[in-house]
Amino acid sequence: MRDRSIGLLLALPAIATIALLYLMPLMASATGAFATEAGFGIGNFVKTYELYTTDILYTLVIVSLSTVIIAALAVAIAGYLTLGENPAAVEVLRWLYRWPLFIPFIVVGQVLRTFLAKNGLMNNLLVAAGILTPLQTMSFLDWRGIVIAFVWKQTPFVTLLLAGAMAALDRGTIEAARNLGASRLRILFEIVVPQVRTTLFVAMVLSFVTMMSVLSVPLMISAQSPTMITADISFRINAYGDYGVANALGMISLAMTMAVAVFYLRQNLKEKAR
Repeated sequence: MRDRSIGLLLALPAIATIALLYLMPLMASATGAFATEAGFGIGNFVKTYELYTTDILYTLVIVSLSTVIIAALAVAIAGYLTLGENPAAVEVLRWLYRWPLFIPFIVVGQVLRTFLAKNGLMNNLLVAAGILTPLQTMSFLDWRGIVIAFVWKQTPFVTLLLAGAMAALDRGTIEAARNLGASRLRILFEIVVPQVRTTLFVAMVLSFVTMMSVLSVPLMISAQSPTMITADISFRINAYGDYGVANALGMISLAMTMAVAVFYLRQNLKEKAR
C-alpha cells in the first residue's frame, strides 16, 4: 500500500495536468454542444448539419488526402535514407527534410500564402524559367494550397519516426535480399515497410489529429467557402458568439479523429492476435 501511495503521488501532477487541460475542457465542450436556449437537446447538431455539412466533408477529404500523400512521401524519403547508395545524396536529404519540423503552422500559412499566390514566388520562378507565361499563371490559394501546406509541414515528422524505425531493423534481411538480386523498390515494399507498418500507422494517426486541429492554414490560404471545421468554429464564436454550434462542430471533429484512432487500434489488435 505504501508503494502504491508513493506511485500515485508521483503520478498525481501528470493526472492533474491531463484533467485540467484536457478532460475538463472536453466535458465543457460536450455539455455546451447539447445546451440550447430551451434546455438540453440536439438543436446545435441539427443547425450544424444544415449549415456546415459541406465543410465537414471538405475537412475530411482534405485531411485524408494530405495524410495519404504524407505517408507516401515519408516512405519514399525514409526508404532512400535507409537503402540509398549515394552517401552525398543521403546526407543532403537527411539535412533538408527536417527543416519544416521547426516552423509553426502559422508561419507555414503566411509563407505559402505569398509563395502560392497568382503573382507569388512559385509562379514568378516558372515564368522566369520560361515554363509558363504570365497569362498561364494561376493561384493555388484553395484546397490545393491547404494540402501543400499540410504535406510540407507534416512529412518530416512522419519521416523522422519512420526512418528511426527502419534504421533499427536487422540489416541482415536487407543484405540477403540484395544478394539475391532484389531491387531497392522491392526490398522497400516487401521487406522494410511491412516491418515498420505499426510505426507508420501511428505517425499517420498523429498527423491526422494534428491537421484536424490547425486553424491558421485554412484561414490564411483559403478562407472562402467551403472551408475547414476549425475556421467554422472560429467564425461561429467571433462573429455570432454561438458557442453551442461551435462546440457541436468540435464534437464532430473529435468523433472523426476518434474514428481514425479506433480503426488503428482495431488493426493493431488484429495483428497481435495473429
